Amino acid sequence: MKPGSSRKPSRLTKVSISTQQVFLILSLVLGAAAAMISGCSGSGTTTPSTSATNPMAQVSIKLSDPATCMAPNGPYAHVYVSVSDVKAHVSGAAGDNDSGFVDLTPGLPAHPQQIDLLGQATNQCFLATLGSTQQLQPGKYQQIRVILTDNSPGAVNKTLPNNLCSNGAANCVVLNDSTVHTLELSSEATTGIKIPPGQIANGGLNIAAGETKDLDIDFNTCVSIIRQGNGKFRLKPVLHAGEVATTSTSINGVVVDSTTGKAFNGSVLVALEQVDGNGVDRIFMSTLTDAGGGFVFCPLPSGTYDVVIVGESLGGAAYAPTVVTGVSTGSTLSTVQLHPQPSVASGAAKLQGTVTSQNGANPSSATSIDVQVSALESVKPGLMVTVPQLPNSPGPTLALTTESSSSCATGKDCVSYAMQLPAGTPYIGAFAASGTTLTQSLLPAAYIMDGIAFVPSSGGTTDCSPGELQTTPVTPIAGSTLLVPSLSFTGCQ
Repeated sequence: MKPGSSRKPSRLTKVSISTQQVFLILSLVLGAAAAMISGCSGSGTTTPSTSATNPMAQVSIKLSDPATCMAPNGPYAHVYVSVSDVKAHVSGAAGDNDSGFVDLTPGLPAHPQQIDLLGQATNQCFLATLGSTQQLQPGKYQQIRVILTDNSPGAVNKTLPNNLCSNGAANCVVLNDSTVHTLELSSEATTGIKIPPGQIANGGLNIAAGETKDLDIDFNTCVSIIRQGNGKFRLKPVLHAGEVATTSTSINGVVVDSTTGKAFNGSVLVALEQVDGNGVDRIFMSTLTDAGGGFVFCPLPSGTYDVVIVGESLGGAAYAPTVVTGVSTGSTLSTVQLHPQPSVASGAAKLQGTVTSQNGANPSSATSIDVQVSALESVKPGLMVTVPQLPNSPGPTLALTTESSSSCATGKDCVSYAMQLPAGTPYIGAFAASGTTLTQSLLPAAYIMDGIAFVPSSGGTTDCSPGELQTTPVTPIAGSTLLVPSLSFTGCQ
C-alpha cells in the first residue's frame, strides 16, 4: 500500500470482502478442532457441556495482521513462523499446566505449517488454513494458546521437510539485504502464546450448541519482534482475537490530500484503535494506503473503532494527525482529508528518550525488560489516542529491550529510542456514513510517551511496579529533535 509504482501494494487494500487486494494482512487461518473439556470452570467462565439436546458447536480460527514493517520501507522481507498447535480454554486464568485445554488443531504437532506473516493473503483476507473446521463443546472460551515449533535441529528436521528458513531454524526473519536470522522463542514453543480475555473481543468466544463460528487472531508482527543489541531477533508476541464473519467484516476508506483533493503524494499510515482498560486508544491493526489512497482492514471482529491517520509527503513534509471516531465494522469512511502542518515544508518532530530498568529484589541491581513504547495524544477531552510513527519509520510503535551498556546509569539497564511524529494539531470528527466532517482540535499538539514493561522471553507477562509509565506532555516542534523525560522502571523481575 505504499504509494508509488516501486512499492509493493498493501495486502489490506489488496483484498476486501469483495474483490480488492490486501496489504500485509497476516490472516493465519487455524482450523479448529476440539476434544471434550471436562471439569474446567472458574470465575467468569462458562463451562462447556453437551447432551442429546445440546449438540456440539463448530469453530474455525483465523489470524490476521496488516503489517507495516515490510520492505522496502520496513526492515523485513519475510517473517516465517511455524505453527504446531492451537489450544483454547474456558478460563482466562488457566495456567500453563492446568487441565481443560481443548486441542483445536490435533494434526498440527506432527505436521506444523510454516507461514510467511508478510505473505500474500487469499481473496478472503486469510493467509493459510491449518486443519479443517471441527467440533467442540459449546461455551465461552476465554483463553487461546498459539504454539510454535521449536528452533532446535531435531524439531525442524523431523517436522519441517520443506523449511523456508535457509539457516535451518523453524522461525526466522529475512531482512531487506536478504540475510536470514533466527527468530528466537521463549514459551511460544512449549506453553504457547497466550491470548487472555482482555485481548479477546467481548472477553471470549461465546459459542452455543449447534453454532458454527469463525475466530480471528490478529498477530501484530511489527511490534512482536525485538532486535537486541547483540544483533539477534526475539519474538515478543502481541496478539488479539475476536469473532468474525466471512463477509461484511471490513472497515475501508480513501485518504486524500486536503490541499489537492487527490490521492496523497507520499506515504500514509492508517491505524485502527480501540480503548483499553485505562481509557487509552491502543492500536489494534495498522496498514498503509495504496497508490490511490485506499485502505481496507479485514477481517475484523464486530465492534466500534477509532481510526487514526498520519502521512508524510515524498519531500518529507509531515501532515497533521487525523482521527475519525465511532467507526463500526462494515463501514466505509468514504473520503478522508489529511491536512498539512502550518507550513507544508514542515518536517517531522523527532522525540528522543531513554528507558531504564532496575531489579525489584535488589534495587541497586540492573535487570533487563522488554518494553513497548507508544506516543499518546489527547485530541479532545476524554479521548487519548495512540499516534503512530510516520510511515517511513520502523513501525507505528516501538518494541525495545533494556540491556547492560556503558551508557546506562549505575545499577540500571537501559535503551535509547527515537520516534518520528507529526507536529501539527490533530483534526478530529465523528464518523458519518454521508461523510465525516473534520475540525481542528481545540487542544494543542502534545505527546505523552508511554511505556509498558514485560518480562523478557515470557510470552507477554507484564513486569515491574508499576508496569506502565508515562512522561509529562511534550510539545512537538516540526523539524526539531526534542529530548523527553526518561521512563525509569523499578521493581522489575
